[in-house]
Order: sequence, then structure tokens, then C-alpha cells
Amino acid sequence: MPEKKPTTVITVRIEEELNQYIEKIRSKLGISKADFIRKYLDMSRYVVTQNNTIKSVNDRDLIIMKKSLLRKLIEGLNEIEQMELGVKTARFINDIATIQGNLDNIGYKLDLCEHLGFFSKLIDDENYIWFSKKFGPKKFIEAFVYKLVNYELKYEYDTRFTEEAIDNNKSLRAQYTKNINPQIRSSTHYCFEFAKIPEEESE
Repeated sequence: MPEKKPTTVITVRIEEELNQYIEKIRSKLGISKADFIRKYLDMSRYVVTQNNTIKSVNDRDLIIMKKSLLRKLIEGLNEIEQMELGVKTARFINDIATIQGNLDNIGYKLDLCEHLGFFSKLIDDENYIWFSKKFGPKKFIEAFVYKLVNYELKYEYDTRFTEEAIDNNKSLRAQYTKNINPQIRSSTHYCFEFAKIPEEESE
């Protein structure tokens, strides 16, 4: 039986209009008001509101937009630009994880990605992490995952790994297979041999 974490009670006074709105939303979701409020408070682990703006916990400004729109914007880039953006996005997650003392904790970083709306945390029974194809195009996801897992400066994602270059260059294809080694485990998700949850974290 899991050990119960210590809890505390907080009391907050809010306007009646906000109270009525919370009641309306929690009823629509089919959860208690307490659960609804807990979920919002728990989001402070990942985002904060400040002066009518939304910020990440490393103080970067955020916006809310449709995931499908973001995907279309990324798909409009060429493959090298997609890879460069994937690396930058992973560095953003790694920066937050560093501030929280969790840079080497892939589980924390996956939770962060889920709570920021990137993709749902999904790990199969062999500890492979599954990355939804809805998150973005293949090269963007490959570069993102590579840098998310291989966060040390000595690891660099090779932007020569375009589809055309891999198909036409045997040496580069061998290097791509060695470094990235994609695994076909689902038609809706990408998986990579290097992106697995360590045994000690999965227990």
C-alpha cells in the first residue's frame, strides 16, 4: 500500500462570480470542487500566472494555441529547420528540469511535457517511451527526443539526418541507425532505442 503524502489545508477567499464559474465547470467535468481546485493548484508545478500572463517555471512567457495549428507551423519548415526547432524545444524542457533539480529525471520531464500539452506520457511494458505523432513531424520529434534524453553538451543531434540524405548516403544511414535507431512499435507513435525509462525509474 503506497505511503500517504503529508497534506495541509489552505483557505482562500474568492469572488462569488468565480465561485459560480468553478461550480459550473466542475459539474461539467463530473468532479468535486476540491478535485477541480487541486488540479489547478497542481499545475503551478509546471506553469504560473503573473500579471495576466502565463509563464513557465523558468520565467519564460507562454501562449495557449491549438495543437493542430502549431503542428502546421512546424510542418511548414524544411527538415533541417524542424530538427533545429526540436532541439530548441527540448532545451526549453531541460532548462525547467534543471531549475527543479530534475535534469537527469526523464520521468519528470515526461510529466512536464504532458502537463504543458505536448503529448501524453506513455511507456510500454518494455520501458520504451512512446511519442505521439500528433506532437509534430518526424524530424522535429526525433531531434526533440534525442536532446531531451541526451541533455549533456557533448551530445549533438546531427541535422544532416534528412530523409533524402539518409536514403542516398550509406555511411550517414549507418550513423543514423546507430545514433537514432527508431523502433516500429506503433503506427501512431514514434519510439527510439535510446529513449527508454531506466529500470530503476520504472520500478
